[in-house]
Amino acid sequence: MISAASFVSAADVTLTGIPAGSDLYETLAGGSLLIEQSGTEQNPTSQEVVAAAQADYGRLLAVLYDQGYFGPAITITLDGTDAAAIPAVQAPRQISQAVISVDTGPQFRFGTAKMSPVAATTEIPEGFASGQTASLSVLKDAVAAGVDGWRAQGHAKAALAAQDLSARHTDRTVNATLRLAPGPKLRFGDLQVSGNKAVRRKRIIDIAGLPAGEVYSPDELRLAANRLRRTGAFNAVALIEADNIGPNDTLPITAQVTESLPRRFGYGAELGSLEGLTLSAFWLHRNLLGGAERLRIEGEISGIGGDSGGEDYSLSARFERPATFNEDTDFYALAKIEQLDEVNFFSRQLDLEAGIERIASEERTYTLGLGLRRAQTRDAFGENQYTLLTLPLGAEFDYRDDPLNATSGYYLKAGVTPFLAVSGSDNGLRTSLDARAYRTFGTTRPVTFALRGQLGSVYGPDLSEAPADYLFYSGGGGTVRGQPYQALGVDLGGDGDNVTGGRSFLAVSAEARVAVTDSIAVVGFVDGGYVGAEEFYDGSGEWHSGAGLGLRYNTGIGPLRVDVAVPTSGPETEDDFQIYIGIGQSF
Repeated sequence: MISAASFVSAADVTLTGIPAGSDLYETLAGGSLLIEQSGTEQNPTSQEVVAAAQADYGRLLAVLYDQGYFGPAITITLDGTDAAAIPAVQAPRQISQAVISVDTGPQFRFGTAKMSPVAATTEIPEGFASGQTASLSVLKDAVAAGVDGWRAQGHAKAALAAQDLSARHTDRTVNATLRLAPGPKLRFGDLQVSGNKAVRRKRIIDIAGLPAGEVYSPDELRLAANRLRRTGAFNAVALIEADNIGPNDTLPITAQVTESLPRRFGYGAELGSLEGLTLSAFWLHRNLLGGAERLRIEGEISGIGGDSGGEDYSLSARFERPATFNEDTDFYALAKIEQLDEVNFFSRQLDLEAGIERIASEERTYTLGLGLRRAQTRDAFGENQYTLLTLPLGAEFDYRDDPLNATSGYYLKAGVTPFLAVSGSDNGLRTSLDARAYRTFGTTRPVTFALRGQLGSVYGPDLSEAPADYLFYSGGGGTVRGQPYQALGVDLGGDGDNVTGGRSFLAVSAEARVAVTDSIAVVGFVDGGYVGAEEFYDGSGEWHSGAGLGLRYNTGIGPLRVDVAVPTSGPETEDDFQIYIGIGQSF
């Protein structure tokens, strides 16, 4: 908060003529280099103070013009001397007092505010109207909106042709008449490519998917650039419109790209008090065959020295080819071998899968695959080997404002996997749903409420015949915090630890995230989870729950998360507490 008093630095700075604490005062103070300079911990030299004072004349004048004050008087004195009269190279040795005096003069409003011709769908700023504050930024926004309106209709070379601006000081009004030149309606010409080295020109054209011959659209231009960026094969992408119109009212477009280094590798380590040590590594090629194809090979060992079963291993390879069937449909193929040594089951499996991913928009993605799974499992029902043909279907809707730290919007991910048993099981259907919603209240100390619901079901085979690694458990960071990892399953009774996964699953989570400062937030949360032997939830299974408090510290890559939770109901309530640490919100 800027006060009307002074700032202790090379010079004390006072802003006068404007009511302290008013919006205009804060805006002017925010635009002043002198005031910004005074708020720093380092003491500027007198030459720097003089330079800042002289620059402030133009900066503050621009702020006042933007607020509709077209006849202001600004005086800046340094120890009583007009700053404009002090040579910067002969600045005093010391400056102790700076005074910025502002006389705004009357505020002007629009008398006439007209723009023509205007495209039918143009949204003109509300401030560009008779009686509104005559702001320069509103004038600029109105011109930009008018030009964008015509460009959206295919008139790519629309521009401001003329402007008539006049001020009437007697009634404090500004009359503004703007005239636009839409130019001809254009169509996309053939896409040209520059800057590529290893990625083939034809593949760049195919991936961009710019519709040559169709009416020009800035949205299509933006989508084409995004398609190239999401391949990961390019560090920079720019689609540049030609200055001159081509034959037959076409507009040549050039895709200017800078390629990324084709190969990349990485590794990581993670330590949890319950899960133990996890080691992982990957190798990535971003242009395997010269067409921006991606190959990612990764491996992981987890559960080293942990208390959540034995050690787990996985090794996988995934190949992706963008724009295989059209510009928004990619092909993928993957192979994965995995061993899971969990608390209540053990499995070794091989997965082979191929399919397509349809990017319907920046928020909506759909997948369809065909897979083969071969597995050997051991659980409370004994040992089993099975082979399945699978048809995984998925949909993902992501309308969050920030995936790592959402404050508004929603997220929905659904999966349906029909499976045909070749041996060792029965035919069936596995479904899953993950839904999240966010809403924030307040601005000074905003509070974000986050809700999450998860559903799962295995339909078809009996519990004893269902694939052990298709069944559901609850407990741990992804379901119910405070409860041990996979603590809740289906108790088959009898002696010993006779627990298996369930065919139905439900989990609910709620969080209140309260901002304490710009960087720190505290979180209160409660989680609940359900697992049942039945195919769909009917209440005959068992619930457990957990609750706790967390701390968030915002970093450049997302909030650092620390949660401490205790069990509040269920079979494991005698446990003390669990700690969860990670990057990003819990959901």
